[in-house]
Amino acid sequence: MAEAPQRSIRRPKRWDQPFGPDLTDADVERILAMAPFDGMDQSRFAPSATLRDIIRNDARLVSFESGDLILRAGDHGTSTFFVMAGTVRVVLPPGLPNTLLGRAQPKQKTVWQSLAQVWSRPKLPEVRDIARLDPKTATDTRVTEQGETRARITDIDDICERYKTVTLGETEMFGEIAALTRAPRTSTIFAQGRVELLEIRRPGIRDIRNRVASFKEHIDGLYRQRSLEAHLRESWVFKHLDHETMSRIVDLTLFETYGNFDWQASFMRAAEGTPAERLEKEPVIAREGDYPDGLLMVRAGFARVSHEHDHGHKTTSYLGTGAVFGLEELLHNWRDEGEPVQLQNSLRAVGYSDILRVPTHVVEQYVLPTLPEHRAGGSIKPTAPQAQAQVSGSDTATSGLAPEVVEFLVDSRYINGSQTMLINLDRCVRCDACSEACAVGHNNNPRFNRHGRRIQNLMVANACMHCLDPVCMLGCPTGAIHRVEGSGEVVVNDDTCIGCATCANNCPYDNIRMVEVRDAQGGFIFDEITGQPVVKSTKCDLCVDQIGGPACQRACPHDALARMDLSDTASLAKWMNR
Repeated sequence: MAEAPQRSIRRPKRWDQPFGPDLTDADVERILAMAPFDGMDQSRFAPSATLRDIIRNDARLVSFESGDLILRAGDHGTSTFFVMAGTVRVVLPPGLPNTLLGRAQPKQKTVWQSLAQVWSRPKLPEVRDIARLDPKTATDTRVTEQGETRARITDIDDICERYKTVTLGETEMFGEIAALTRAPRTSTIFAQGRVELLEIRRPGIRDIRNRVASFKEHIDGLYRQRSLEAHLRESWVFKHLDHETMSRIVDLTLFETYGNFDWQASFMRAAEGTPAERLEKEPVIAREGDYPDGLLMVRAGFARVSHEHDHGHKTTSYLGTGAVFGLEELLHNWRDEGEPVQLQNSLRAVGYSDILRVPTHVVEQYVLPTLPEHRAGGSIKPTAPQAQAQVSGSDTATSGLAPEVVEFLVDSRYINGSQTMLINLDRCVRCDACSEACAVGHNNNPRFNRHGRRIQNLMVANACMHCLDPVCMLGCPTGAIHRVEGSGEVVVNDDTCIGCATCANNCPYDNIRMVEVRDAQGGFIFDEITGQPVVKSTKCDLCVDQIGGPACQRACPHDALARMDLSDTASLAKWMNR
């Protein structure tokens, strides 16, 4: 048989599609002449990625009209902004209510309303109240000449009078911390009058930060000043320390990033390889056998804990936001309990990991002497078999889970789920009571599919997991998809969803659908401007308006279905092994 002809393709490159395709040479020169770019040493940049190239390809000029919301507190963003002309207003904590941000707080149904759902649900799918789709709220929207939809505040004077705000003017920067650390935006910012902004996407601002020491110091200084102490206190290791001690630790903490910030883009491609191939592609944060040079804390993303096994590596655990690594080894060596031990496990970035590294001498001076006795842990034996290696300070020990289950959860990125739908296939009798209950609670519109990937007797159903790292929220122009304040569910405000499909395209688990909505008579609802059917996103909302929580779980007659936070591996192991 003749060999198939070899095919070659051109791999896509980073700048094939510039962020601002309409940026002119005059625009680039104008940007380079303003602070802070005018003071940067351009010789520090590589010939293949000069400062001019970065501005040309990773930046764009955007204009906002008075009242336009530029950033919303709670949104996940990937861009940093510089004020080119005009002024913006930053709303200080506690910030604006969700009603002013285009987010409706779900109202819980009464007992009688819940009962009425059983016999009053519509026979047609995706029925909407037309009057509700055209709400009169304090937040409006407008469509730009480029076709972008912007949420806006209608009464700026009232907002400035009722809420604490500060003003940012020309050359000032904002949004950098959230963009570089993948953290939610902490403030809402809107345009005061007409504003022109320079927006630089994360790869560009990252490159500038890495090449210009003064710019890096400025950004890192802002992070240390505004957010670092609060981020460290997310872990029990630092929570008990006083402010003075924390200030010293903050000054000496190092910032590190590993992996691909936009991990969802390469997730499916990586899933096609073998476990060994996937592990090999994950950047090493700390390597088994090395002496610990600091306490590591996951600021954002996830990390895989593994140890050497059969000429390869076996996953023993995974770490999420706030978890620490290396504490047991540091504690053992500080106590001088015989021979110093090396790291018992390796730590690798799963998709993307933002890491805080507190150097060993800092931990020994300020942290270990004050560690609560009941959390200090036991000793590590250097000669212990690797198969019994400890989890290096992990807050998420997985000893009760089979190794293949741990591998499955990590490789599939299900560790991202805070409310993942799990089905015990040994108990499930396929009665579909869960789907029926979901349909009853959502006007005949079930929000999940009772199918999904399987491992042993466990199935992860195709339902929104309400992710800890909700990449679906990236880029939503109106803030329609958001977290519910306090409880944390990721929900879609049906009233402000414009049907752009950004959330559905970003979801790496394919758990968001776009649907054409109907009126009570069964006819499609059409947009009065475009003449096209109105499209909305739909997904599991955890029955936030229902008494008692998710209807699917409550309806299961055999206790085969559970909604679980996969960072709580102890509860997961108990549920699987009962």
